[in-house]
Amino acid sequence: MKKNIYGTKIKMARVFDESGHPVPVTLLEVSEAGEFSPGEEIIVSGKTKGKGFAGVMKRWGFSGGPRTHGQSDNERAPGSIGGGTDPGRVWPGQKMPGRMGGKRATFKGMEVIEVDEEASVLKVKGSVPGNRGNKIEIRK
Repeated sequence: MKKNIYGTKIKMARVFDESGHPVPVTLLEVSEAGEFSPGEEIIVSGKTKGKGFAGVMKRWGFSGGPRTHGQSDNERAPGSIGGGTDPGRVWPGQKMPGRMGGKRATFKGMEVIEVDEEASVLKVKGSVPGNRGNKIEIRK
């Protein structure tokens, strides 16, 4: 049976590998650090950073409308959102403005770089979802 271990995101840092290249790491405070070993792959889940209400350019990467040729009011507008007479409605799932972030995300295949059992801290290669102090869930 797989056991979930809960922890807290402390901060992000940078370490250097043998060749001198920087490697981004995230420090996680966990209750049972002794269960992990360096080089082990884990699955980390948490709540992403909330970005509030966002338009289509920020949320979906739309390019927006032209800046010239009389287009004074649609620089950041989404453009057409569907047909007119047929189907006479907007299809479900259309990319529109709305709340962005603040959802659960799972990152698989993250590598444990270092384990400090005294301080109950794990160093994990890469970024972990959420702000500092965010609660996270770790699975093997």
